[in-house]
Amino acid sequence: MKIIFVVDDSPVNLTKAKQALDGSYRVLTLLSAENMFTLIEKITPDLILLDIEMPGIDGFTALQRLKGNPKTKYIPVIFLTAYSDENRENRGLELGAVDFIAKPFSPPVLLNRISHHLQIEELISKQTELLKEKSQQLEQLNTSIISIIAELVENRDKLTGGHIERSTRYLRILIEGMLERDVYASELREWDIEAAIASARLHDVGKITVSDLILNKPGKLTKDEYEQIKKHAAAGEQIIDHMMKQTNGGIFLYYAKFFAGYHHEHWDGSGYPYGLKGDKIPLQGRIMAVVDVYDALVAERVYKPPFSHEEATRIIISEKGKHFDPKIADVFAETHERFKLEAEAL
Repeated sequence: MKIIFVVDDSPVNLTKAKQALDGSYRVLTLLSAENMFTLIEKITPDLILLDIEMPGIDGFTALQRLKGNPKTKYIPVIFLTAYSDENRENRGLELGAVDFIAKPFSPPVLLNRISHHLQIEELISKQTELLKEKSQQLEQLNTSIISIIAELVENRDKLTGGHIERSTRYLRILIEGMLERDVYASELREWDIEAAIASARLHDVGKITVSDLILNKPGKLTKDEYEQIKKHAAAGEQIIDHMMKQTNGGIFLYYAKFFAGYHHEHWDGSGYPYGLKGDKIPLQGRIMAVVDVYDALVAERVYKPPFSHEEATRIIISEKGKHFDPKIADVFAETHERFKLEAEAL
């Protein structure tokens, strides 16, 4: 049964409202807004009938508080008022009231108005759930597409097998470590972290533009071959940018673009493809730079044996302020044991 709060400083009005609504709804009557805010911590109503003129907290102030609380902001509020005043109605509607009912009210009118608004709220709720479900399905589709594209890219590169899966796990460790230590936390809290981590699987998508002969060369690359490899960062950004234009964007591709285009930039400006310096490098690129290098060092490749975790850690810390953002390098230094455990588990 739907729950209705009736908030009015008149016991007569409370009794009349309860008599009109009992049997159709569970009615809880309250003599003040203060009492309402105490009870609403324990019980969430489906609708509130709220008097405007009350001692203590008046109806307008109470509505502002309700709308300012994420827990109560969507509860429909109908004002009860003994005054017919256009300015009052305008103010109430601007604050978020869904209707006004004049006092003394007619019980049948009160019952019909409440039924009407609850039906509207139920319809909105159903539509919201449907949109949420479709959004989740779309997110799952996006994740699947990203995973497939990432796997296609990695399957072309025979020398770095498993890099995408490992780097994704390392990325989660580093981001969690940054949040724990309040490093760039204000920016990170604005991210959809799960979407960002999933999108990082596309950070090497630009390698699809690199020749197989160069990509899978077992020996040392020539200078020209290395220049071809370096083009994959800008190419990846361009590929994802094109995908965004074709699909009207999306949060996955937004994050993926920065991971792909900027993970080879260096804090001191010596990286590629744009030679950006310091915080001019997007945060996605600065985080991915640490993760990418760590995996490249500890992973076995046909052209090199794996570095030990300790040696890889030493190298990354030594590049603090040069290759890597100093703050992010510090977080890595404090969380490197988590990297080691993850590497050993893979």
